[in-house]
Amino acid sequence: MRWSDMDAYGHVNNTAYLAYLEQARVSMFFDRYDSSFSAGTVVSHHEITYLRPVVYHPEPLRLELWVADVRAASFRVCYEIFDGETLVATASTNLVTFDFSTDRPRRLSTEEKAILAGYTDELAP
Repeated sequence: MRWSDMDAYGHVNNTAYLAYLEQARVSMFFDRYDSSFSAGTVVSHHEITYLRPVVYHPEPLRLELWVADVRAASFRVCYEIFDGETLVATASTNLVTFDFSTDRPRRLSTEEKAILAGYTDELAP
């Protein structure tokens, strides 16, 4: 959390959560895999359910991520956001693999499908 993430009410502003989700996704896919997903991925939808407010403190929030709904050219990343041991929000992001040269969705590569399979959780909602 950053001090600037707080709003006038003294808790983390709802818009800051999108940045937290982005940081977690980047770490999950791009920081770990040099060539995978480099052909392009775009966000098509976000959904966040806020369960409890979070007041700024220096300890980081913990995000747990998994992949669901893998399709030919899209997949969903699901999140649980914890402040200590308290679940404070749930979220999901729909991602579409994208070819920027044609400005159209592209099919997931075999390598990308294999990476996503390592993050799926059959028991997750």
